[in-house]
Amino acid sequence: MHAESHVLSHKKSVELPYLLYLPDDYENSEQDVPLILFLHGKGERGNTLEAVKKHGLPKKIEAGEDLPFIVIAPQCPLNSNWEFHLSALKQLVDSICESHRVDINRAYLTGLSMGGSGTWSLATEYPDLFAAIIPICGVYNHWLNYPERLESIKNTPVWCFHGDADPIVPLAHSQAMIDGLVSYGNNPKLTVYEGVTHDSWTQTYNNPEIYEWLLKHHRDIKK
Repeated sequence: MHAESHVLSHKKSVELPYLLYLPDDYENSEQDVPLILFLHGKGERGNTLEAVKKHGLPKKIEAGEDLPFIVIAPQCPLNSNWEFHLSALKQLVDSICESHRVDINRAYLTGLSMGGSGTWSLATEYPDLFAAIIPICGVYNHWLNYPERLESIKNTPVWCFHGDADPIVPLAHSQAMIDGLVSYGNNPKLTVYEGVTHDSWTQTYNNPEIYEWLLKHHRDIKK
């Protein structure tokens, strides 16, 4: 494991700039690698990719942690949100799957705050794209036509995280999504952090159990 290989590189898709991380052993292996699409929060929007490294998976990777995933971390334009870029996000995932050795049966999605909202939106827009999702303190958006839209991911494994003292996005938003999934027969997980405000992502992404949980889930399609 070489520290310099942890530095995130960046490329551009048709619409969204993004950071791309490859595991240390990627070049020395012929095995397909699981993939995670990470969606940042509102504060990291703009045109400087360094901002995307402020929180979540890019922060961990920049600090030198090797993850057994290809990680894509796009940047949302300033004064916009992920809901306006769902098609571009889908194209980005498809492009990386075509150009890299991705285990397409183990493509996952996660995001925090605005990215948590984007996680719900992207998953319900393209329910066959991801094997499991981890939305963190995301807003429930009424335009999703809740709860009917959630039916599309009734079979998708979901693990949601939220702080019960969050003053920016109340826990009720995540609880509503979880309740909706349960009504469709899903068995989602909801972890509530007692006394935690909006930053429910730091301890989530520092928890090795979430990565083990993701890797337990896969789809059954051929590349």
